[in-house]
Amino acid sequence: MKSRVIVDTGPLVALLNRNDRFHSWAVEIMDNLTLPLLTCEPVITEACYLLNKMSPTQGTSNILALIQQRFIEVSFNLGEQFERVRQLAQKFADTPMDFADACLVRMCEIHSHSTVLTLDRDFKIYRKNNTQVINSLIPDYH
Repeated sequence: MKSRVIVDTGPLVALLNRNDRFHSWAVEIMDNLTLPLLTCEPVITEACYLLNKMSPTQGTSNILALIQQRFIEVSFNLGEQFERVRQLAQKFADTPMDFADACLVRMCEIHSHSTVLTLDRDFKIYRKNNTQVINSLIPDYH
């Protein structure tokens, strides 16, 4: 089975913001990944919001361009996955798990051989299918 990469907000923002401390890491790692990267609408919303704060005329258009170019693919239906997302958010409420993270963990459950590309170390704590470690690509924070 083919491994898929699921991308979180942080790496998308880092990729598109040359001033981000993880920009070089994001560019380097994404150059070596099989496209498209999978994600969900909450990640798209967060990335647009953060990028628009830096560049009001470019943030959303840059994210939409990544979707149009099939660099990223929005492949999650909250209507179909609502109950499990709610369960995950409740289970990891003390971490705390935000809405986008709950959707990404559910995506990891759906795509069983996936890896999450993230800046969020909470993915070392989260578990898919209640007990399974989530494979993740996280930069070295040293």
